[in-house]
Amino acid sequence: MNKKFLALGAVALASATVLSGCSAGGDASSTSASGSGSGTLSIYAWAGEIPDSVIQGFEDETGITVTVDTFDSNETMISKLAAGNSGYDVVEPSQYAVQLMVDRDLVAEIDQSKLEGFDNLAEKFVDPSFDPGNAHSIPWAWGTTGILYNEACTGAPVTGWSDMWNADYTGKVYMLDNMLSAYIAGLQVNGLSATTTSQSDVETATNSLLEQKSVLAGYNSTNYADLVGSGDACIAQAYSGTTAAKAVAANPDVHYIIPEEGGTLWTDSFSIVNGTQNEDAAYKWLNYTLRPEVAALLTDDASLASTNAAALPLVADQTQVENAAIYAPADSLTKSEFIVDPGDALAYFQDGWTRIRAS
Repeated sequence: MNKKFLALGAVALASATVLSGCSAGGDASSTSASGSGSGTLSIYAWAGEIPDSVIQGFEDETGITVTVDTFDSNETMISKLAAGNSGYDVVEPSQYAVQLMVDRDLVAEIDQSKLEGFDNLAEKFVDPSFDPGNAHSIPWAWGTTGILYNEACTGAPVTGWSDMWNADYTGKVYMLDNMLSAYIAGLQVNGLSATTTSQSDVETATNSLLEQKSVLAGYNSTNYADLVGSGDACIAQAYSGTTAAKAVAANPDVHYIIPEEGGTLWTDSFSIVNGTQNEDAAYKWLNYTLRPEVAALLTDDASLASTNAAALPLVADQTQVENAAIYAPADSLTKSEFIVDPGDALAYFQDGWTRIRAS
């Protein structure tokens, strides 16, 4: 299960093809939501990120009937809401999408006085840079962008992005086939922030990514974990989540790390749609999913990391908590950044990416 990353800017820009996304759970359904009546709740979410056990438990406890439709990119979700009359009550945007949706007045400000269990969230998800004060979002799932490597192939531990420029691994290095994901490595390997909007910083990263191409086997966002697991690849830029976690669990030589230069964090949150007719049910959903025993099901039943710190001791399969490809160790996240909307600077990345892929 690869985590979607950034299809940033496709809502506003025609050149969406450079900004691919990878869904956590596969293809999205295209059903329409009902969303009417006090006894219903319609949710629009990433595929695979709300376990059936969570939905069933909520329905059994509240008597509210839940409908979940899934999307394959934040842009699809935003476009659906922007068109109006979507019928959805709760949506699950990634961090940068929260910013875009607030700017478009698509999600409601959360009444903090109606929340129960907010203090269960881990500190890094409270008052995040993309949503100060958690005014419009309650984080649910999180993950990282890092490195998956096979030590039997590398011959030594890998520590950072710089290893992905190592000529000793020529032909056995893969980068993610995603523009802004690749630029995370290109920027951070130069000591630059992955959230920069500086044209000169982006140009520096572009030059590094051009230099790296002599080492690369290719760009790959699909089966890189299989290639690393088999030793056909030594090292790959990777998303945390089920696919990487399975590779780590299956082969003691395979490891997932956050690069010493930083890496990045993503989080998917629940937000209430502006104008919902089912506000009471929406708050019940937020409060239900803030319970530690409910949040633990995200790990047990979906192999994803929960933002709920109080849930970790309640996860039945603690090997998942110990798997760095699901829960990156806290001390490895000190330099990790949340990727946010680069705004007009997106054009710099697009220009550089075009040159990189054409070289």
